Amino acid sequence: MPTSPSDLPGPGAPDAAGRPDEVRADLAVVGAGPAGLAAAVTAAGFGLRVALLDAGERPGGQFYRHPAPQLGAERPEALHHGWAAFAAREQALRAHTASGRVTYLPGHHVWTVVPQDAAPDAARDAAPAGGAAAGGAARRAPAAWVLHAVAGPEERAVAVRARAVLLATGSYERQLPFPGWTLPGVVGAGGAQAMLKAGLVLPGRRVVVAGSGPLLLAVAGSLASAGARVPAVVEAAAYTGYAPALPALLRNPAKLAEGAVYGGALLRHGVRLLTRHAVTEAHGTDRVEAVTVARLDADWRPLPGTARRIPCDAVAVGHGLVPQLELATALGCATRRAADGTAALDLDAHQRTSVPGIWSAGETGGIAGAQPALVEGEIAAHAVAGRPVPAALLRRRARLRAFADAMGRAHRPGEGWTGWLRDDTDVCRCEEVPAGRIREAVRDLGARDARTAKLLTRAGMGWCQGRMCGPAVAALAGEEQAPDRRPLSCPVPMRLLAGLPPADG
Repeated sequence: MPTSPSDLPGPGAPDAAGRPDEVRADLAVVGAGPAGLAAAVTAAGFGLRVALLDAGERPGGQFYRHPAPQLGAERPEALHHGWAAFAAREQALRAHTASGRVTYLPGHHVWTVVPQDAAPDAARDAAPAGGAAAGGAARRAPAAWVLHAVAGPEERAVAVRARAVLLATGSYERQLPFPGWTLPGVVGAGGAQAMLKAGLVLPGRRVVVAGSGPLLLAVAGSLASAGARVPAVVEAAAYTGYAPALPALLRNPAKLAEGAVYGGALLRHGVRLLTRHAVTEAHGTDRVEAVTVARLDADWRPLPGTARRIPCDAVAVGHGLVPQLELATALGCATRRAADGTAALDLDAHQRTSVPGIWSAGETGGIAGAQPALVEGEIAAHAVAGRPVPAALLRRRARLRAFADAMGRAHRPGEGWTGWLRDDTDVCRCEEVPAGRIREAVRDLGARDARTAKLLTRAGMGWCQGRMCGPAVAALAGEEQAPDRRPLSCPVPMRLLAGLPPADG
């Protein structure tokens, strides 16, 4: 692994349209959110040549999503927490890009990462930043990795060759379906936040915010501040779930203060907080017109006789986030079960995965938020560059991760939530597979896991490839959602696959 600037050339020869189709670097970072941005600018500061690839058109990821310049937003930072941390790193990215130390590639969807030119074991052992996998397993490290990406609206093929890879691919929302969730006006909680941050638009004028997790408070506060009426925040968990983690909470006073700010915003705008409740049905014809809210028991089962209707014209719902691991699991990176029940990468103290030469930072290692992601990106950059990791960074990560684990345990979905699913409720929206068909596959056809249920019902075989319905299908099949392992992490035109060079051997 690189410990100083390499002699690899920069971008390859441009194609007929004048665009580079190959980039070479010491470190390739996938994802320009908080973790990837922090890693890229820190590594570039150490003198490494960095390629930063991101599917979005602007840096910041989902968390620091901001309006396009043509919208004329005067204070985009008003909708963000911790904007200064992003602004400083964005400025550093511009400086490193101008100097040629960073090749920033927006609009690039990385669909696979493959090893190239396996290095002898001696080279692996001599590399301080690319040693044995986490847990001590001795594995052969390649001399380089090749990242294949689809770029731009013309879907151009781009290859990036790097000696190390850092995966900062972030996460996507966890959705637990309910009757009526396919109605227009029902959006993800994070989706509602993205609409406001990037498009300066509201999903509706009267918006119920529902699901579970701290994101709900931030979304409700932002929507209310922007002029929406938020009649209720419907939280499935109880905040008493934080009680066992009191020491971790007290070590993070800034996070407690952040929560107090969100709570104050709800009080100021007259938003009612309903804990141990869930939206169990949405009603409407052409659009959502109301929701049914019911109280839940400790296992998230709706309690009979507690249902009430709340009129609304939009619902922003989400039950936390799920790490996006397709690139990592395709490489064989080991995973673990996180506190919130999702699968996350198993990382060592320096953010290494179990595959030598592959690092990861941010939500891929477990959902924790932007602040831990920034810290982990810096830690990974130190490790890749062969620099000692400052003890202060390690302590800060441990403190923030302890708080994130407390949140994950408190808001982890209970097993009884499937009780609000009627048999005719679509679970897989892409393939229109109802809950009853999945239950039939389990009850009558012997499905005991999500994969078998998928093969028998087609649930998860549609456009989103199970990102939306995966947790629900797994729950109905009686198992925790397992990470997918697939060769392609996003759609790829056949002509690009046909144009790949033959694999060695």
